[in-house]
Amino acid sequence: MRKKMTDAGLRPWNELRGHRLMGLSFRRPMPVRAYIVDFACLSKRLIVEVDGTRLAEAEAAGKDVLPARAPEDLGWTVLRFWNDEVLRDMDNLCLHVVTVAGLTAADAARQVRQAESAVPIEVRP
Repeated sequence: MRKKMTDAGLRPWNELRGHRLMGLSFRRPMPVRAYIVDFACLSKRLIVEVDGTRLAEAEAAGKDVLPARAPEDLGWTVLRFWNDEVLRDMDNLCLHVVTVAGLTAADAARQVRQAESAVPIEVRP
């Protein structure tokens, strides 16, 4: 597993970690059978993959890309984004994740209320 993330991997992680995206909990990197995924939300069985050119190159060379289907065959939903897409438009990635996870504006409002109520307010005389 790679310890140092690329810019295209770090940007989504900054949005996905610590329940920052509407309370969704993501892990990285995570094994799903023999396949290591970039980011996974266990509660929604949702995987976010940020790819360079490796998949396109493998397909163009006629190589077997079957491992890329393994998580989907196990009931996971996989969202794949190209590096340049992530670097150019992080909002699009976040919108897709929230939409596929089935979250709504009401869920967002509830998350904000919960976050606000969790912050202790200090009142000084």
